Amino acid sequence: MSTTQNERLRGLLEPLVHAKDLDLEEIEVSRAGRRGLLRVIVDSDEGVELDACAELSRVISEKLDETDVMGEGEYVLEVSSPGADRPLTEHRHYVRATGRLVKLRLKEGGDLVTRVLAVDDDGLDTEVPGVKGRKATARRVEFADIDKARVEIEFNRKDKKEEEA
Repeated sequence: MSTTQNERLRGLLEPLVHAKDLDLEEIEVSRAGRRGLLRVIVDSDEGVELDACAELSRVISEKLDETDVMGEGEYVLEVSSPGADRPLTEHRHYVRATGRLVKLRLKEGGDLVTRVLAVDDDGLDTEVPGVKGRKATARRVEFADIDKARVEIEFNRKDKKEEEA
């Protein structure tokens, strides 16, 4: 996708996404055979419901029909939330991961699996789970020390709603 098309799409879609109290995380345009594929990834602090994606898809489709930003050919529009394995790249991603287990690749080398307890402007306060009966340990990780980060999927993790009950 050309930068010009990306900029035009972002300028067109961002106000529509923000009007639904969502963040525009990613726009991806690719080819799927003879058709184009426009994938729009949105998120919020509370997550994204399927109904919100469907409504936003309708609004975006109407807006795209009014413009030529996708060209003359056929295309498929997908509006979805980020997957569970999406990289953490923005400050807001780390804030949304508070309470979650994350895998950090550190610039000094090595990986760290830790639970995010708090996020500030400079980094993360985390808790490294104990191994073989040992207690968890607190660890501070500065953003400047993180090369890559991703949420770890926990199948036995309690939902926040369960914990509040």
